Amino acid sequence: MGSLILVRHSVTAASAAGRNLGQRGDPPLAPAGVTLARRLGGTLVLELTELPHDELRIISSPARRCLQTAEAIAAAMDLPIRTIETSDGLLEMDYGAWDGLTAEECRARDPALRAAWEADPYETRCPEGESGADVARRASAVLDTIDAWLADDRAHCAIVVAHNHVNRVRLCMLFGWPMREYRDRLSADPAGYSLIGFGGGPPVIRRVNAAPA
Repeated sequence: MGSLILVRHSVTAASAAGRNLGQRGDPPLAPAGVTLARRLGGTLVLELTELPHDELRIISSPARRCLQTAEAIAAAMDLPIRTIETSDGLLEMDYGAWDGLTAEECRARDPALRAAWEADPYETRCPEGESGADVARRASAVLDTIDAWLADDRAHCAIVVAHNHVNRVRLCMLFGWPMREYRDRLSADPAGYSLIGFGGGPPVIRRVNAAPA
């Protein structure tokens, strides 16, 4: 059974302040985020001692915050940065006109649309941006291929570094929960990770939103 470790990037100034950070800016990790990413790298080294991983891949969103997190993981594993793969399909939701705003500011700007989005973020698009379904379509094109590769060999392991909505939508799919509930049922903390096994049957979810040690 191959193993997927699905990671959210570490802390940014926006995540610490509760502000939407989608595709319309590309800030680095905050200093505390750099430290937390290094801790995450050490934690994942320990996870790998329990997992077969004759072939290990690290795949990241091209956003700087994800790449910095992936680089910290690679460094902890003594892997060269050039081995990190990237895919635009793993980018965060495009929040459109809500990018950079807090939830309260979104509600003040677009009360009816925000209420509809909070009730069903999977089908409702952000103004000038994406819905959860849009995120799922492009992320699934990447993640389905990775999952198939993992299922081929129990010694395959992939660490995917992505974003809040990408990870929660994917986990909601794997659990088989109603997709409109992905924000209500799941959390994805900065530098949190989930561990899922893929083989001949249904995926086996072993950890969800685990914190670095």
